[in-house]
Amino acid sequence: MNIIVGLGNPTAQYENTRHNVGFDVIDLLAERYGISVTERKHRAYCGSGVIEGHRVLLMKPQTYMNASGESIQSAVQFYKCDPARELIVLCDDINLDVGRLRIRKKGSAGGHNGLKNIIAHLHTEEFHRVRIGVGHKPEAYDLVDFVLGRFSKAERAQIDDGEQEAAEAVKVMLTEGAEAAMNVFNRAKKGQQESEQAAESERKL
Repeated sequence: MNIIVGLGNPTAQYENTRHNVGFDVIDLLAERYGISVTERKHRAYCGSGVIEGHRVLLMKPQTYMNASGESIQSAVQFYKCDPARELIVLCDDINLDVGRLRIRKKGSAGGHNGLKNIIAHLHTEEFHRVRIGVGHKPEAYDLVDFVLGRFSKAERAQIDDGEQEAAEAVKVMLTEGAEAAMNVFNRAKKGQQESEQAAESERKL
């Protein structure tokens, strides 16, 4: 059983915010593959189904972002899942341009509290993650206000594309492996490369 988890916060208050892009991708996968993510278990909304011949559990933890690990640990233990091979976590990333993807097979939390809590509960950094860019926080903004804010009209089109790509990346990870997905989806588009290079230059000044 492959467990695919989108991170976010429950209740309508947080719908369509930057922090909830993981939930949004789970919804896309559910619609694309006819999986109903309505069963309440493991402190999450869950749905079992098949993606391209692979049995999956789609999850949207309802513990709030900073306690995501409690929900995921319960599912991993119940299904005897090997996180290094069978767990994919989808989350937002403020260090990437809106809609840009970064796939990793393992690694630190990188300042993301949801990932930090997952690592603490699973006692490992070895699980696949798809980080979805939500844009860089403006200098004057509070971090919490930024990630709990919503996208502008222009950003909405970019994040919609990014979420569709993230759903496609999950399919590739299941069918061809994480390395194949990294080779395809970790490549920035020209405009994104220029934006990230400019941001990196500013940080060095």
